[in-house]
Amino acid sequence: MTTTRREFLKRSLTAGVGMFIAPTIVPASVFGPNAPSNRINIGAIGTGRISRDHDMPGVWKYDDVRIIAAADLDANRVADAKKLVEGYYSKKLGKPYTGVTTYENYQDLLANKDIDAVLISTPDHWHAKIAIDAVRAGKDVYLQKPTSLTIEEGRKMSDAVNATGRILQIGSQQRSMEQFRVACELVRNGRIGQLKEIEVRLPGDPSGGNPEEMPIPKSFNYDMWLGQTPYVPYTVDRVHPQRGYGRPGWLRCEQFGAGMITGWGAHHFDIAHWAMDKEYSGPIEIFGRATFASGGLWDVHGDDFETEMLYDNGVIVRGITNTNEKPNGVLFTGTEGWIFVSRGAYQASANDPTTAGSSKALQASDPKILTSVIGENEVHLYRSTDHHGNWLESVRTRKQNITPAEVAHRSCSACLLQHIAMKLNRKLYWDPILERFKDDDEANSMIARPHRPPYNF
Repeated sequence: MTTTRREFLKRSLTAGVGMFIAPTIVPASVFGPNAPSNRINIGAIGTGRISRDHDMPGVWKYDDVRIIAAADLDANRVADAKKLVEGYYSKKLGKPYTGVTTYENYQDLLANKDIDAVLISTPDHWHAKIAIDAVRAGKDVYLQKPTSLTIEEGRKMSDAVNATGRILQIGSQQRSMEQFRVACELVRNGRIGQLKEIEVRLPGDPSGGNPEEMPIPKSFNYDMWLGQTPYVPYTVDRVHPQRGYGRPGWLRCEQFGAGMITGWGAHHFDIAHWAMDKEYSGPIEIFGRATFASGGLWDVHGDDFETEMLYDNGVIVRGITNTNEKPNGVLFTGTEGWIFVSRGAYQASANDPTTAGSSKALQASDPKILTSVIGENEVHLYRSTDHHGNWLESVRTRKQNITPAEVAHRSCSACLLQHIAMKLNRKLYWDPILERFKDDDEANSMIARPHRPPYNF
């Protein structure tokens, strides 16, 4: 007889205290792959645009999954989420559905023992803290990128996941897009000769934003939203729109993230690591230069930036601004040719920055490179065709998913290292094993940030 995941958990919990569960006679209708006892119950933490457009739809399409809870510090947004999810299930099931419980504080959602796993789709500065709390509460996690606000937080997150044995998937969905896997396999198997350089092309962010203080909406827990970061006056351009789900202002504030170097960089530098077989390592030298916005609220780096990282395999990885001539994506250059890969016309959210230039997803210096067959004895990378689906399969089977916690931490770290180099405007030397800069107290002081109580961790 097959033991369901929830039955296994219940037996594990009761066996240790000598309890006996008597057999129960149940109707045949509750058995089967989509029976309630086999379902993965999910709670959504953070219900803004990426949750509504990407994460919740990514899991609710599966019949053996049910979103049963949502948490958000904005009462209007969590009410919208309840309406959205219940409306979807009502239409799918052909009858009224009212099974979504809402919370303000995510800790209350994590205390719900019926929830097996959570989607974390909050602003960046909350990612690592909620992920750590979730795995310690026994929940599996799908975490939006980037992994963390600082390198130190990312290390704590990865360690917590490994210590608890929970499943964590980072939202680097490019790994589940065929063209990125194909590009990385071709590079790994020498189809462009010896890899010499990787060019990562990223968008920038505009300056602006109104810094004038505004009244805090009564429906919004602003103090908790700020979390570990310093208290600053509320203004809508610092947070998110009060109406609609347009691109939020916090993405452009260094208090809450590093801008596009982590926003899009977490995707593209992850692909660079995958192609180089450096998923559990990092660069040894980093240089960065950028122009940071001033005179308004938004202060992340703009379009004028460049970075360069050297890895111990001799490969140089550059970060530059995408243009019409150099569209958003990743260019691999080797001794015998090049491969360029991008998302093409795909958008995870309707508010994603537009991509300049060509929308062709996979190109090469010689078209024959792209039709090259990877032999049986060559390198074949982890194959996933649906990123949320891959996570759910890992939750069911407990087998490793395509972007686990340590891989996610290392990709995010590469981005944050470039951000530190941008701020210092000089070359830095990094030890990827110790995760410290070499003989550089100033740079090492930027690996972590102070945490504002009571949101410290």
